[in-house]
Amino acid sequence: MNVNRRPPDDPIEWLSRAQSNLIQARARLEGVYLEDLCFAAQQAAEKAVKAVLLREGVEFPYVHDITALLAHAERAGLAVPADVAQAGRLTRYAVATRYPGFPETVTEEEYAQALSIAETVVQWAQHATTSK
Repeated sequence: MNVNRRPPDDPIEWLSRAQSNLIQARARLEGVYLEDLCFAAQQAAEKAVKAVLLREGVEFPYVHDITALLAHAERAGLAVPADVAQAGRLTRYAVATRYPGFPETVTEEEYAQALSIAETVVQWAQHATTSK
């Protein structure tokens, strides 16, 4: 697949990366850990939020904490719907779950929830970055 890339300061590029991560999160291949799919879901949501922040001209830190990123959005006067605010729950998948020794295994239910949240955030970001 040939992807048309944009400059790194273009919100559409961030949204494209979010969509790419969402595709990865949906890819239920044999041998892939649910933790890894949840990480892809977290990355999709994180990059989607950053796309919206870029679109609105809001500076943000390069962190994985989605709750903190959404707080930047709210401080800038952006409305964050309650279902999008749930994305903060994905932050736990950003680091610890990616490595061996994480104390708990991600369940099918947790994976489905992470994927659903990520899909909601990406849809919100698509609307927010293309509606102006």
